[in-house]
Amino acid sequence: MQPIRMGMIGGGEGAFIGAVHRHAAGLDGHYTLVCGAFSRNEENNLRTAETLNVAKARTYDNWQFMLEEESRLPEDERMQVVVIVTPNHLHVPISIAAIKAGFHVFCEKPAGVNLHEVITLQDTLNASHSLYGLAHTYLGYPMVWQAKHMVESGQLGTIRKVFVEYPQGWLSANEESHNKQAAWRTDPALAGGSGCMGDIGTHAFGLVEFVLNDYVNALSGELYTHVEGRRLDDDGAALIKTQKGATGVLIASQVCAGEENVLKIRVYGEKGGIEWKQMEPNSLVYRPTDAPYQVLRAGLGQAGLCDQAISRCRIPGGHPEGYLEAMANLYTGFANAIREGQTGQADGVPGVKSGLRGMVFIDAMLASAQSEQKWQTVSDVGTQ
Repeated sequence: MQPIRMGMIGGGEGAFIGAVHRHAAGLDGHYTLVCGAFSRNEENNLRTAETLNVAKARTYDNWQFMLEEESRLPEDERMQVVVIVTPNHLHVPISIAAIKAGFHVFCEKPAGVNLHEVITLQDTLNASHSLYGLAHTYLGYPMVWQAKHMVESGQLGTIRKVFVEYPQGWLSANEESHNKQAAWRTDPALAGGSGCMGDIGTHAFGLVEFVLNDYVNALSGELYTHVEGRRLDDDGAALIKTQKGATGVLIASQVCAGEENVLKIRVYGEKGGIEWKQMEPNSLVYRPTDAPYQVLRAGLGQAGLCDQAISRCRIPGGHPEGYLEAMANLYTGFANAIREGQTGQADGVPGVKSGLRGMVFIDAMLASAQSEQKWQTVSDVGTQ
């Protein structure tokens, strides 16, 4: 199979997430980077392209010019998928333009900055033959799929309770005064209406709905801004309820000093519970009510794993696979979908529906935080 030709918008020198996407896309050999508009800074753009062996003729000054010029190339030369790793406010405009130009899109999350524009994105996608993928990276981990399988197969019985938390500490001080990444992530014009909840709360929310195969339909939340002068929330929490009757707690914070990326989920049913931690991603703790607790481990050849989990492992147990491999699983699933001629949503890969769910979560959190009426309905947009 020939590698899929990939272009990238954003992700220039000094941008963390762009390098992550490139490493992940290259891990299984499904993609080759052929073009890019990596930075608005000309020197950074050219330097990045040279480092990545992208031809100068296909290193573009801006994303609009890139889409125009790539569209003019012969079909067997132009890029096939564009990867978007820009600040949030550009996600939807670039995605819509790329889809209209006939390209597939793989976008860093969140899908956009508000629900209305992501609905417009969905409408554009539905009228096209393109695929759209969203980088909810944690949904690429094998043991997250194992957790989902155990819930769906009834191994835990009726689900009653879920706790999910994502504490970070990198914004404990006023990083935005000197850190470019922090500056745009705390700017409402670039990041959207929520800071912490938009950035990492959506990961926690998406993990709950994915593992439970259920949708949150109500929440009571609070948002806080602890660092003086910061314009968006850096901390928050919510009580949640799901359509199938489970209740739970969601916590996300970027001011937990000393913490790294401590995403963790615990699910409890009538027959037992499970626990997964992103910083120990190869283990899934299983606590049945009628037997000693067990630790299921990721890896080829490991007993007791579902097919979906095994298919996302590359090496035998005991050899750690982590964040890059999880994102690479999303890229591999997206490549398979392109080759199979799928449109809209790629099998096994988060897409525009995940983007819509993230937006309705943020809307409900903002409404609850700003109102005396604490319990808010979470829209069912994205559930069909």
